[in-house]
Amino acid sequence: MVILTLNCGSSSAKYQVYDWEKQDVLAVGIVERVTQGGSFITHRAKGKEEFTLNQDCPTHVDAVELIIKILTDPTHGVIHDMGMIKAVGHRVVHGGSKFTKSVIVTDEVLQTFREVSDLAPLHNPANIMGIEAARKVLPSVPHCAIMDTAWHQTMPASSYIYALPAEWHEKYQVRRYGFHGTSFLYTSKRAAVLLGKDFHQCNLIIAHLGNGASINAVKDGCSFDTSMGLSPLEGLVMGSRCGDIDPAIPFYMMRVAGLTATEVENMMNKKSGLLGLTGGRFTDRRDIQAAVEKGDKQAELAQDVEAYRVKKYIGAYMAALGRVDALVFTAGAGEMAPFIRKKILAGLEPLGIVYDPQKNEIARTRNAETNIAAKDSKIPIFIIPTDEELVMTEDAYALMKGTYDIHTRFTYTFQKRDYVNKSREEALQRDLQKNPALASIIVRP
Repeated sequence: MVILTLNCGSSSAKYQVYDWEKQDVLAVGIVERVTQGGSFITHRAKGKEEFTLNQDCPTHVDAVELIIKILTDPTHGVIHDMGMIKAVGHRVVHGGSKFTKSVIVTDEVLQTFREVSDLAPLHNPANIMGIEAARKVLPSVPHCAIMDTAWHQTMPASSYIYALPAEWHEKYQVRRYGFHGTSFLYTSKRAAVLLGKDFHQCNLIIAHLGNGASINAVKDGCSFDTSMGLSPLEGLVMGSRCGDIDPAIPFYMMRVAGLTATEVENMMNKKSGLLGLTGGRFTDRRDIQAAVEKGDKQAELAQDVEAYRVKKYIGAYMAALGRVDALVFTAGAGEMAPFIRKKILAGLEPLGIVYDPQKNEIARTRNAETNIAAKDSKIPIFIIPTDEELVMTEDAYALMKGTYDIHTRFTYTFQKRDYVNKSREEALQRDLQKNPALASIIVRP
């Protein structure tokens, strides 16, 4: 039985194919430049060399059809025919306040996603296009929506209500929603396994540091507070998003620079963050670090601003939670950028968070869970590679079987002590050949 997961952006379609019986990833890939001309697919199948094909995809339907074509190709494919696909899981960024868990897609569900598209204008329209395209290509299987916002529906009102006119929340649904929920679900459950604790008893701070970045306070295994808000713009400094700012700034810039609301929104989403801090040069933290090593003061300031923002949130969430069982880093930079982690963790010793500089430098892998805390640290510092696709796969399978429920009453395979990600375990052996010291910081349940 095969489960397909899709994550569609405005000009891309990422996918993963999972063999449920073997509990293993068969293939992953992405179609890029969808609707833009010059489209191409990059496909990586288990046991085969990476394959790239140039094929124009004017629509997302064309992109999904191309994915199916490659998946069933005699040479590069991993399945015999489309009939092997029994369910499709779709990432949806914003589900509003209606959904507390993943759902099977219906016309009514899609309409709800359309109604909240104004809350995530950069994401939801593309997610919807991907779902509609896949339903046309694979009409006979259940399509399931896995929402970034669902995980955060456990937040108390004191965390999600803004100090704005009550009518704004009641009439226009203005509130904190939070995002990266699928990643936080996975990493929180894995952290509980590594701690050897019931997840219901775990208090965690999880920093998802990718091009989009947010931080989550987890209390008793559930989302308690998070840095992103009504949209994915609030909170941490991101690749091109500003994160927290004085709300008067947009109005000030409209007055003094004659900018429109649309122009200001575009600049805060696409031209700010690390990109803005480096003068429009860099969004990739590796490029920023290379510039820092060459003495670039603007790049160094960008790193300092980003790290300080994360540090402030860690302190605030420690105060909010009272007891913290572990601090967790995840996503691209969280997993692979020791230079960012170093700046974030420096000076947190009075809070019981003490990192080991050598362990931090060693920890560069997406294939193992590690602990970079010093021996005298009161709080473990885990680096847990996220696996949003696996959450999507398991939700889709359970929805198809009728066994799915909210995460507090549902057990995932990766919550078992003996869980092994086969693909990552194979890749880890290659990592260990290149970096043998990595073995000394790997955490096994």
